[in-house]
Amino acid sequence: MPHFHVDYSGNLENIVDMSGLCECLRATAADIDTFPMPGIRIRAVRVDHYAIADGNPAHGFIDISIRLRAGRSEDVKQDATRRIFEAANTYLAPAMARHSIALSLEMRDIDPELSPKTGTIRDHMGAARQET
Repeated sequence: MPHFHVDYSGNLENIVDMSGLCECLRATAADIDTFPMPGIRIRAVRVDHYAIADGNPAHGFIDISIRLRAGRSEDVKQDATRRIFEAANTYLAPAMARHSIALSLEMRDIDPELSPKTGTIRDHMGAARQET
C-alpha cells in the first residue's frame, strides 16, 4: 500500500487534468522502492463546498493525503514525500502559473493492527496484461 487521496476544489475541474495527475502520482509512487506497486491506490475527489483564504472564488486547492502501513524509516518517508510532492508540483506548474492554486501533501502511517487488508490484485496482475 500506499493509498493516495486527492481532494481538489471544484473550480479546478476544467483547469487541471485530474486523471493525468492521478497517473503522475501512480507512476512516481511505482518508482519508489518502498511502495509495493500492487498496493498503490490513487483517488481524486472533487470538493464543491469550500472556502479559501480571502473568499475569492478563483482560488483553488489540491490536497494530497498519503496513508501507508507503518514500519518505514523517517528517511525513507521523507524521500518519498519529497519525490511525490516534486512530481505533483511539476505536473501542476503550468496551471499554477495561470491560476491561484494551493498545493499540499501529507503522509501518515497506518497502524497495521487496526487496518486489515485482503485482495486479489497481485493474483490478477499478470493475467490482465495477457488478456489485453
